[in-house]
Amino acid sequence: MGQDGRKRFLRRFALFIAACGLLAHAAPKDPARVLILTGASDLPYHDWRVSTPYLRAVLEGAGRFDVKVIEEARGLTASGLQGYDVLVLNYNGHRWGAGAEAAIEEFVRSGKGLVSLHGVTYGEFYGQEFQKRWMASSKGSKGWLAYPQLIGASWEPSKIGHSVRHAFPVKWIDRDHPVSKGLEESFLANDELYHKLSLLPGVNVLATAYSAPELRGTGREEPIVWTAPFGKGRTLHTTLGHDLSAMAQPGFLAAFARGVEWAATGAVTLPAVISARPQPKQDAARLLVVTGGHSYPPAFYTLFEGYEDIVWTHATSQQSAFTPAMKDKYDVVLLHDMAETIGETEKASLRAFVEAGKGVVSIHHAIVDYTSWPWWYQEVTGGKYFVTPTGAHAKSSYKEGVEMLVRPVKEMAAHRVIRGLGPLPVVDETYLGMWHSPGITTLMELDHPLNDKPVVYIGPHPKARSIYIQLGHEAETMRHPGYRKLVRNAILWAAGKLQ
Repeated sequence: MGQDGRKRFLRRFALFIAACGLLAHAAPKDPARVLILTGASDLPYHDWRVSTPYLRAVLEGAGRFDVKVIEEARGLTASGLQGYDVLVLNYNGHRWGAGAEAAIEEFVRSGKGLVSLHGVTYGEFYGQEFQKRWMASSKGSKGWLAYPQLIGASWEPSKIGHSVRHAFPVKWIDRDHPVSKGLEESFLANDELYHKLSLLPGVNVLATAYSAPELRGTGREEPIVWTAPFGKGRTLHTTLGHDLSAMAQPGFLAAFARGVEWAATGAVTLPAVISARPQPKQDAARLLVVTGGHSYPPAFYTLFEGYEDIVWTHATSQQSAFTPAMKDKYDVVLLHDMAETIGETEKASLRAFVEAGKGVVSIHHAIVDYTSWPWWYQEVTGGKYFVTPTGAHAKSSYKEGVEMLVRPVKEMAAHRVIRGLGPLPVVDETYLGMWHSPGITTLMELDHPLNDKPVVYIGPHPKARSIYIQLGHEAETMRHPGYRKLVRNAILWAAGKLQ
């Protein structure tokens, strides 16, 4: 294989790895700075309140961008745009005024980028529904005169339209542009297919789609993604992006994120596949969540979603959770199950996990777990809830719906699990009359006649990082930002990620 052949092979292999999601993309030292301009429309479609957070999450999850949002752009100035590399227009509404419009023009003209999508295609920067209102408010003016040059297209509002919403293939016709280079030849869109746009001179069409007459289309190829020059700047427009269902299509995500990077920098380093969800880091904590034996609110699952530093798996039985392989597959096991007994095979696997120095996070009713196994509650968790009286120890008690204020132990306030957390005011379930090992380290406590004093504590095992969090009965507790931070910190600390 010659030198050129080897280079082609390596490029193709890198694209294949990226497409499979196996190539990690670290955030660059200087991420591109993005400002999303949004707001205005109260229409049930093109709902910026839903789509703008989604677009922001897509860009931030790509690891290439620092993203800010402005919901009212009327006061934009040239100095206010300094420091940004690209503007993203996700807007339907009134004009922003001559000052803001001039600032945007100068921003792009000076060599910066602009990306616009879907709804802003209509009118002279206005949704079609607002034409009469705009014309009246602007006393017959023709609107923002530079806007067609910014997005590279002009139109007659009475003619522009779209076919019936449907799924259709979009073809990349310029395969050498940085945005489309290395992508598949086509992708599937689930959207409105706009038609009867008039592209301006200098526009470079990157992708088109056939507009079928039987779906109220034109019977011809219509432009879907294109670029346009504006001064020294770079602009990219796509007619796609009607709603979240449309934006969630892989082809849209790739065109949008890669388009923003190109408009910001003139180059594209992002992979062919862009995820709408944060991608875990290579050193993310590997978490096994175990449930079963007791009901719980569905909000429980949200405790582990949306983090780059936690990747989790769910098991609903001891047999599927506690296997010989668990100590190699996971850094932490989080218990939210409730079973007093445990099988001998599962016991051996869990003990090997603990003795290997791995992490254990037990939440709420998991304090009942494996209490027929003294080693577990005496040396690992450090606590036991007595479902039935045993010897001289009475049955423990509980009460739901109790207002409580759980406070950090003053001497432990600097511990990484609770640092900066402060007190937690919640309505949750109290536990009273439990046994606690003298070897626990209490991080948070409660003074209440229906609850034992320790509420969050570290177990006594010398190798494993074991922590128990009593709170976690109510959905509102699980939604409490302080509680969510507590659980996340506990997972990362148990995994050895917080020192």
